Amino acid sequence: MDRMSSIELALKNEKTEMEFYRGESARSKNPLAKAMFDTLARDEAEHMARIKKLHGKLVDSGSWPEEVTIEVAGTNIKDVLDGIVGKEGSAENHDDDDVKAIKRAIGFETNGEQFYAELSKACENKQEQEFFQFLSTIEREHKLSLTDTLAYLESPETWLEEHERAGLDGA
Repeated sequence: MDRMSSIELALKNEKTEMEFYRGESARSKNPLAKAMFDTLARDEAEHMARIKKLHGKLVDSGSWPEEVTIEVAGTNIKDVLDGIVGKEGSAENHDDDDVKAIKRAIGFETNGEQFYAELSKACENKQEQEFFQFLSTIEREHKLSLTDTLAYLESPETWLEEHERAGLDGA
């Protein structure tokens, strides 16, 4: 797959994921799942905007543009879980559809992480490599946070014990 096709595929994937996350956020009644999906939708929209800008420059010039800012905003996905865990309703009001959606999202993010890592390796331009490696890193953060969210929704007590070590040290 050539660079242009890869970038077009990245755009398509980001759009598909953003739409999925927006739909799941609107559907879910669980505050944690809703907040995770909202954050993911915003992150994917931002990725899409940056990649779209890059795509336009590549179409115009045929090469990686010097003047395009390759920074992509980081993600605050870890803060979402930390900010909601333990609050009223965070472990309740979720259903099988939330669990299925989170599992599907983990698959999206795993594939995105691998795709951007491979795309980075295929690039010759150092800025281009760093851009796609950074996207891969963000997708990994998304995947890890979703995995953590799933563990919390499936067993809040176990999650709290593992993350807060409640009572495990005798305190």
